[in-house]
Amino acid sequence: MRNHTELNEFILLGIPQTEGMKTVLLGIFSLIYPLTLLGNLLILLAIVSSSTLHTPMYFFLGLLSILDMLFPSVLCPKMLVYFSGQNRAISYKGCAVQLFFYHFLGSTEGCLYSVMAYDRFVAICHPLRYKLIMRPGVCVGLVLAAWLVGCLQATILTSFTFQLPYCGPNQVDHFFCDIPVILPLACADSSFAQGVASTSVGFLALMLWLSICASYTRIGIAILRIRSAEGRQKAFSTCSAHLTAILCAFGPIIIVYLQPTPNPLLDAMVQLLNNTVSPMLNSLIYSLRNKEVKSSLKRIFHNVVFTVLH
Repeated sequence: MRNHTELNEFILLGIPQTEGMKTVLLGIFSLIYPLTLLGNLLILLAIVSSSTLHTPMYFFLGLLSILDMLFPSVLCPKMLVYFSGQNRAISYKGCAVQLFFYHFLGSTEGCLYSVMAYDRFVAICHPLRYKLIMRPGVCVGLVLAAWLVGCLQATILTSFTFQLPYCGPNQVDHFFCDIPVILPLACADSSFAQGVASTSVGFLALMLWLSICASYTRIGIAILRIRSAEGRQKAFSTCSAHLTAILCAFGPIIIVYLQPTPNPLLDAMVQLLNNTVSPMLNSLIYSLRNKEVKSSLKRIFHNVVFTVLH
């Protein structure tokens, strides 16, 4: 890879049109990032510590919490460094690694949302066969498939992006290394790589979206067939948090990668929402709308307080 470039580093210019706001942004993301890690860590702890939560639904939710801790960790530490006025440079290899893990974790999380939708479909539409269909081996296999798809997607995108020669300029008009802002810096025609990136990202997002829509269409039909209002409410409550998280995750992807004319400020704002705010919101969504998780967290806090006082 290094044989194809004369550049040793890129310069991240940060969020477009935010000159003079470094102190404010540093304060905001210095708060959001730790809260994201803490919130998702608490959900993971609640799931691991409670035997009643050792089910497929919470197995997938625990993995989502891990991804929501890793995903912002690809971007936030470097953001906090240059918001604090320190070096904005990122090495060539560091840029490639950042791009790889951004798409690896993002694609894996998208696949996991699809798996979670399928899990809810089986639970609501085939409740008597749920334990048979969603047995441990199947759950592990679905998760491994999600990680494999994410790895394959990231490998393709990173390979096509960094096989091009980069000989200058090296200023990236963004706050992290991503395909739409790196390819214009190439010293060769990048149209093919751009086409591959748009097609690959768009195809995966479309397939995942269609699979989620298929699951929730069947779920919606099943809920409407439930005669009691209480039964419909209970069935819907098991899906509402997941639906909210899906909208927060897929909305930014569609806006950024499928818009006809790129808008740097809009792209940055949408990606900030997707990369840093959504992982924090996920922990709030699942903890506030899930009685089992709230009960487990209360037991944890009660035990901690009891231990400290005694």
